Amino acid sequence: MAQLGLLTAILMVASVGIALGFQHIGGYIPCKLCLEQRTPYYAAAPVMLAGIVFWRMFAPGYLTRACFAIGAVLMAYGVTLGVYHAGVEWAFWAGPADCAVTIAAPTGTNVLEAIDAIKPPSCTEAALRVLGLSFAGWNVVASFGLAVLAGRAALAR
Repeated sequence: MAQLGLLTAILMVASVGIALGFQHIGGYIPCKLCLEQRTPYYAAAPVMLAGIVFWRMFAPGYLTRACFAIGAVLMAYGVTLGVYHAGVEWAFWAGPADCAVTIAAPTGTNVLEAIDAIKPPSCTEAALRVLGLSFAGWNVVASFGLAVLAGRAALAR
């Protein structure tokens, strides 16, 4: 149970690390929906780690299971966010009207030139597709797999 929970937490952190790598190293600026899709990871990974801590402290098993179940629910919410964003990209439904990214003001350069150089991404356009899936599509796959793993950890004996 705890080993599966730890593996799930590590995979959650790795998933966010990959997204941050594409952003900071690869230069892909995330849109509003991309940033919202990271929220379940930011919440679920610490909750999963709390479950590991409870297990290591020999706390009642229901605390560990509850943490893992919460992690599964958060990742199921991540699946929902990913499906919504992928649907917006494929024009199945409309996205939010305020879909733009907030970019910190550049330092040491001409602000007007920087504004002209940076094009905020649209939620309706996939920045990159790998094997036919955008980042949002891959997030659905990852979130679903992590929800299943966290659920199995919660139900394991």
